[in-house]
Amino acid sequence: MSKLRLFALLPLAALLTGCNFVVLKPAGDVAEQQRDLIIASTILMLLVIVPVMVLTVIFAWRYRHTNKDAPYDPDWSHSTQLELVIWAAPLMIIICLGALTWMGTHLLDPYRPLDRIAPGEPVAKDVRPLNVEVVALDWKWLFIYPEQKIALVNEFAAPVDRPISFRITSSSVMNSFYVPALAGMIYAMPGMETKLHAVINKAGAYQGFSANYSGAGFSGMHFTFRGLSDADFDAWIAQARASSDNLGRQEYLQLERPSENVPVRRYGTVDPQLFAAIVNRCVEPGKMCAHEMMAIDAKGGLGLAGIDLMRLHYDKTVRRGAVFGPTPSYLVSICTIEEANAALDQSAVLNLPINGSPILGAGLPRPSFTPLPSPRSTWLLDGRRPQRS
Repeated sequence: MSKLRLFALLPLAALLTGCNFVVLKPAGDVAEQQRDLIIASTILMLLVIVPVMVLTVIFAWRYRHTNKDAPYDPDWSHSTQLELVIWAAPLMIIICLGALTWMGTHLLDPYRPLDRIAPGEPVAKDVRPLNVEVVALDWKWLFIYPEQKIALVNEFAAPVDRPISFRITSSSVMNSFYVPALAGMIYAMPGMETKLHAVINKAGAYQGFSANYSGAGFSGMHFTFRGLSDADFDAWIAQARASSDNLGRQEYLQLERPSENVPVRRYGTVDPQLFAAIVNRCVEPGKMCAHEMMAIDAKGGLGLAGIDLMRLHYDKTVRRGAVFGPTPSYLVSICTIEEANAALDQSAVLNLPINGSPILGAGLPRPSFTPLPSPRSTWLLDGRRPQRS
């Protein structure tokens, strides 16, 4: 009967054939090095975990209540040899893990260009990496090939054994770009650019997806990565260029709107400055770019020249497609302290009334307000109290 029970469990083993071990059997050199790091770290930790688990069972059995032959030493309190074993073994393992982590952190830095495409195969000096710009949208992935001047949604490809250089960003919320067969995941963040260097060593179609929850359509935010030969990659590029669709700024603003389970789209032409505009959050015509605003701030501000500039928004509620987002706002006026004081003095000469109504914030309740004793006794912007007229 026991043998029959074992045979009855064999069909359950067939279920394991559906498991995907792509993390432990990747197709890219970077992912393979990361796999080796995971395996080495796991083995080092098991050097402590396995003996502890075995000794736990042995001690529990040997010193059980019914074992009268077990030695009993109520006065025992310390053993130098035991202390050395208890502390030396974990210390050595931590040192080894620290060394592996330090080397892996530098050798597998996603910002570090590749120096090899496979073990013992350095990158040839005349080989240029394939540049791919990646944008995480709600809820799909946009891939831009700046050198080939094409763009695709939810699909991208690369030649086998050619280094790939990724520039990654997001349109609204933080996301995570992950192709397990290619390399480890890297975050995509709005207003920022992250990088990743990788290579694919085996031809095939591999799954990529978002590894960071980003909203309602997160479960459908996946794409296909194709590792192709040089000839097949050229044919794939030609197929994308044959598309009559153009990805300009207005088309991108429509594509950026939230949508779920989006099929593959191809664009035969693309705005060469689109990715830079996405990173700097100025795809809309007339909107100031983030790098321009930072340059202005670094020089001390714009002054009167910045009256009609659209504000730079980071909040997701003001993005395209938001239902309850506020309308775009502009700066209505700016002035220096001297100009504000001069305007107040002018109003005193002309005997103009001063509007004493309180300033209300968006969505905030009306604050309590006590009228000033005299319209001429308001405080100036620099903190001085003017003389009564």
